[in-house]
Amino acid sequence: MTSRTPAPAATAADSHQAAVQRRILAVLVLAQIIGTVGVGVAPSIGVLLAEDVTNSEVWAGLARTASTLGAALFGLPLGSLAARRGRRVALSTGWLAAACGAAMLVGASQWQSALLLFPGLVLIGIGSAVALQSRFAATDRALPDQRGRALAFVVWVGTLGSVIGPNLGIPGGWISRATGLTAYAGAFLIAAAALGGAGLVVAIALRPEPLSSGLPSAGADAVRSGGAEPSPRSRGMRQPIRELVTAVRSSKRAGTAVLAIVTAQVVMVSVMTMTPVHLNHHGGTVTIIGLTISLHIVGMYALAPIVGVVIDRKSARFAVGMGVTILAAALLLAVARPESTLAIVVALVLLGIGWSFTNVAGSALFNEALTTPNRARAQGAVDALANLCGAAAVFLSGPFLAVPGFATLSLAGLLALVPLAVVTTVRGRWREPWTSADQRR
Repeated sequence: MTSRTPAPAATAADSHQAAVQRRILAVLVLAQIIGTVGVGVAPSIGVLLAEDVTNSEVWAGLARTASTLGAALFGLPLGSLAARRGRRVALSTGWLAAACGAAMLVGASQWQSALLLFPGLVLIGIGSAVALQSRFAATDRALPDQRGRALAFVVWVGTLGSVIGPNLGIPGGWISRATGLTAYAGAFLIAAAALGGAGLVVAIALRPEPLSSGLPSAGADAVRSGGAEPSPRSRGMRQPIRELVTAVRSSKRAGTAVLAIVTAQVVMVSVMTMTPVHLNHHGGTVTIIGLTISLHIVGMYALAPIVGVVIDRKSARFAVGMGVTILAAALLLAVARPESTLAIVVALVLLGIGWSFTNVAGSALFNEALTTPNRARAQGAVDALANLCGAAAVFLSGPFLAVPGFATLSLAGLLALVPLAVVTTVRGRWREPWTSADQRR
């Protein structure tokens, strides 16, 4: 009688893991679509609401910083919560907290209350942090050669919510006529329902827990790290920072990944935030401005699945290099033709595509470079760092536009790309490969 070989068992195990991954990915995708509808309302209607409540363009501009700051502040605690209690608890808590922020903004609109306005904007910003961490959750149970595509797919489905969210003012007007609420209050009421729905979907359906120390990949990472597994009960906001610093010190790949994620965020938000103001100063209509931002958002997300395929078939290094090249092309066009509306529209589309390549590839690279099963804390920390740097870039981009002009702002973005461009060209000096895709080559 011929004995069975281990191969069928391994195939069965892989099939079971693939089935579990499909279920987890389906839940994350559904929550991401619903939740990002609520998140997408903050950068557009949130700014208009702030101007309406405060009667100040300055405060209206700070509204975008408030939601970005919320994403940054809560990236660390969400990562720590995921490490202690799992992705299901962390993601559902974050979505529900963002729903509370949207509910506060309903009150801010209805009662013209500044006391509810900015706390509400900060809380709704948590939704952005959750959407970012969902991309890492998509890789927890993925097979090694499918992690890039899983991460990219969750990023891609956010396109729907990011495009619908800024247009919630239309159904908000319908609610206004039916209920007596203001149009802004109606929009944020829809956002609260969407965010709450995303939280319930995750809380009820995200099973089994994606982030499990029992996974083979986690165990392998622990062995590679050569140390004891961090205690899941470790608390405090300093722990995520320690995890991030440790990852960067122990791996050049992790350091490069952090540089890629932060650089992409800083360059993108600084230029994108000031583009509507620049176009308005040069006679751009509201329609042109809205179309430009919509095309930019499509560029940010629509090609994410292609980025995932490039990562899995080529390498994260290759995808980051493509992203840097596209970002540089966008900024050079903005520097050369700042007075041309068509050139700015094309530059913004390229800026979104370049961000997608650099951010998605950087995230995949960071996820693979982590050497402990307690990686959720470090993932939360890198998102928090990127959002903090993005908020600072938004704050500084206003003076850049007001004094030197849009071309100079774009030139500053080009200079910010230089360190990442240099790093992506020195791979030959490294001993460690960028990703497992490189190891297979």
